[in-house]
Amino acid sequence: QVQLVESGGGLVQAGGSLRLSCVASGRIFSINTITWYRQAPGKQRELVAAITSGGSTNYADSVKGRFTISRDNAKNTVYLQMNSLKPEDTAVYYCNVWPARPDYWGQGTQVTVSL
Repeated sequence: QVQLVESGGGLVQAGGSLRLSCVASGRIFSINTITWYRQAPGKQRELVAAITSGGSTNYADSVKGRFTISRDNAKNTVYLQMNSLKPEDTAVYYCNVWPARPDYWGQGTQVTVSL
């Protein structure tokens, strides 16, 4: 069974940092691009960052220079290091593959950034 499990969210003040983790089952981790999405209240889910199996990365313009996606192949884990957080980063963050599969969405992890 494929699983993607997110963790690491929390409440942080503006300007602070958080590191999210996504543990993926080995079958999908080794062959797929892994992505981070987020969904803020009342908004559509948006792509935040992606990392290929070879380590190439891409970011949404809104997070470039602040967020860093990385992967630890030995742990089947993808990280999202989020620095200089802003209130507009408040959302539930999810990981998935690219293109996203509906059956891979997990519970996500809540990130709340206060002023």
